[in-house]
Amino acid sequence: MNKKFKTGLKFTKNFFVTGAFVETNRKVELEICKHIPKQENATIVEFGMGHGNITQEILNTISPTSELYAFEVNREFCEHVQQTIKDERLNIINDGAENLTTHVSGKIDAVISSIPFSFFSKQKGKQIIQTAHDALKNEAYFSQVLLTKFNFKKFQQIFSECQLLKIPTFPVYYIYHCQKKSS
Repeated sequence: MNKKFKTGLKFTKNFFVTGAFVETNRKVELEICKHIPKQENATIVEFGMGHGNITQEILNTISPTSELYAFEVNREFCEHVQQTIKDERLNIINDGAENLTTHVSGKIDAVISSIPFSFFSKQKGKQIIQTAHDALKNEAYFSQVLLTKFNFKKFQQIFSECQLLKIPTFPVYYIYHCQKKSS
């Protein structure tokens, strides 16, 4: 069985956890990572690591002294990434995004997310976005990829600056780039 087919089966089996039935493509990986800071000692958070393709792009983007905290609720996916990506900057956290402050202290330089907000309660989704917003440094970005644009308003309620991009591939992806502005 080829790798893409096996990966597709795993994502389909876990659709209500991942919100995806395939891994994101290269265009999405590049777009979602475009606001990641490249300065030294940055702290980056990823929600929904999956099989690690966006994780790898984040690691390719950040400086050698920066750290990535990658959250993933699926233990199998955590084990897969632990075996396939060997990088001291990567901290794999087998927990949900709602527990961000339990695992990461201090201000965050960027959040990259592919978690399925459509499958969360309105309250849980808003809590995750608000907690991430509060943890971000001023001028930092929360970038989210989804298969729908229907959750964009949740982000607009918390972030003052939000941009919605459509990536016309199959499937169609929507990327939200939301920036925290100083008060």
